[in-house]
Amino acid sequence: MTKPLEFLQEVRAEGAKVTWPTRRETLITTGLVIFMVLLASFFFVAVDQTLRFIVSGILSFGH
Repeated sequence: MTKPLEFLQEVRAEGAKVTWPTRRETLITTGLVIFMVLLASFFFVAVDQTLRFIVSGILSFGH
């Protein structure tokens, strides 16, 4: 096991190698994620309502 100080130095060196996104890239990516979440939400609401309509129609034949 390496010494704690040496380990922290290695962690810092690896962190320096990371290519961090710019503020603009972060904002664009965040916007796209929010858009995709909303799109998926609308899709699943539409599927849920369609299935509810179909199932309630099938079940209403019994009465």
